Amino acid sequence: MTEKVAVVTGANKGLGFAIVKGLCRRFNGIVYLTSRDETRGLHAIKKLNGMGIKPNFHVLDVTDKQSVTDFARFLKERHGGFDVLVNNAAILEWDQVYPSFEAAKRNIDTNYRSLLTIEEVLYPLLRDGARVVNVSSACGHLSNLRNRRWLNILTSKDLTTEDINNFVDEYLENVKNGTVDNNDFADGGKHSEHRVSKIALTALTMVQQKKYEKRNISINAVYPGHIKTDMAQGGGQLDPDEAADTVLYLILDASPKIRGTFMWDNRKLVDWYDVEGDYYYRHQC
Repeated sequence: MTEKVAVVTGANKGLGFAIVKGLCRRFNGIVYLTSRDETRGLHAIKKLNGMGIKPNFHVLDVTDKQSVTDFARFLKERHGGFDVLVNNAAILEWDQVYPSFEAAKRNIDTNYRSLLTIEEVLYPLLRDGARVVNVSSACGHLSNLRNRRWLNILTSKDLTTEDINNFVDEYLENVKNGTVDNNDFADGGKHSEHRVSKIALTALTMVQQKKYEKRNISINAVYPGHIKTDMAQGGGQLDPDEAADTVLYLILDASPKIRGTFMWDNRKLVDWYDVEGDYYYRHQC
């Protein structure tokens, strides 16, 4: 019988590290901790080994297509495919409250566009019945947007990846030209780049689910809570292990019928289309 395989991206610290730890304790199969930095990744493996936990390691830079391709080749040759994918790798440059074009592009390339590469290169290796969790954020709900034209596009039942890409590209073009309207976003447009990248990620989750429905693959987005990590700059409330519980629930315990949804940190399924909802992120100065 083929052994099951789980992969967690961006897992050398914080939430990803906690997810790997939880999977190693409960998942009946092989767990890969991946990191773009080999030294940090191996340090994380050593730390987990000291706890009696033994994941495997592989270098994976989600923003580098060659790195993703190399990892895909490795998975195919070693295991033939895999069963769980947690897209956790993400960045947030906390000091870029109103980002430069370069900072906005870095955020979107890492948090959103990398998922397009992963879908192209890694999704063909997902086995039927696989589970995918895209780690979103409070920034990733539609209530973060105020621009009605964008909202009309993103709430369409016929939403496509191209539509999402156009939304992202238009935002970046506005940043580049200095024409961003902060009134298009909640909370005065603070960290608009992160809102755009995470909204795009959540929207892509819904689009991907429709594509892979026939293969019985469950793809969900999750806001794991405000976590005490480097990204939160000390403002987080949850320990990474606590936040990982919601992700682990979707992987290990939730009904396979839960798919194409946006789960909040309390395990409630929030309405993606509730654009007037009180889900948007509030920047703490």
